[in-house]
Amino acid sequence: MSSTSTSADRLTDNASALAALSADDVERRYRPFRATKNAVGEADWVESLELDTVKQLVERSQERDLRVLVLYGSLRERSFSRLTAFEASRILSLLGADVRVFDPAGLPMKDGVSETHAKVVELRALSEWSDAQMWVSPEQHGTITAVMKNQIDWIPLSVGSLGRWMRMWTIPNQSSIPKAWTQFTSSDRLLPSSNRDRLVDVCEELIKATVLLRPHVDLLGDRFSEREERREHGRLRTQAEVEAAKKRSEEEKVAVAEAAKRGSEVA
Repeated sequence: MSSTSTSADRLTDNASALAALSADDVERRYRPFRATKNAVGEADWVESLELDTVKQLVERSQERDLRVLVLYGSLRERSFSRLTAFEASRILSLLGADVRVFDPAGLPMKDGVSETHAKVVELRALSEWSDAQMWVSPEQHGTITAVMKNQIDWIPLSVGSLGRWMRMWTIPNQSSIPKAWTQFTSSDRLLPSSNRDRLVDVCEELIKATVLLRPHVDLLGDRFSEREERREHGRLRTQAEVEAAKKRSEEEKVAVAEAAKRGSEVA
């Protein structure tokens, strides 16, 4: 069995395992944002949001709940990117999405030998499960953190190039929370601010875009180059297979050149 088939089989097996989780298991493992307890007398600000137009769009357009995977890029005990991810998850849930948050703790650094690690297989299966993803990361040295990048890197290259596998369209909106350590209550809820409002904007736009694009994913993802590759090879090859084919071609060229040289010397 080829490495591609093995990777695909592992993904299928883990996707089946995800589907087999009980409702209680899903809540405990992937919805920690629901366990947060507000301070006494502290209202849940998400519940008061006016999002009726988007809710109606979701209700009219879907045969099942939208599936949103939320990734965050910090392992700190009190991580503000995780707390922001939890707030976003509450908003997305209010909009009718089936939200699951992946915990990056224990995910090994990207290498070539850990594809069977439980956290890697789990992340890949969740990525395949999702219709949309929200990524939340601290900014360090002008970019996302290593924890965030590591999760992105683990979304598999072994079963196709990154663009082929993720096949994602990015919404033009994003939000930042400057001095995030000043923006949360003692019960880990976001304080009122224009930054909090823009987080709602991002969630709303993500759901709108997903509703509009999901029925056309196959059409939008159809590419001439890939149709040609399927015609020639019967399927899309993995990046490893493409590189191996290039190497064989180069070796054959070298062998032909050497044979021609030896022939000319004999003559």
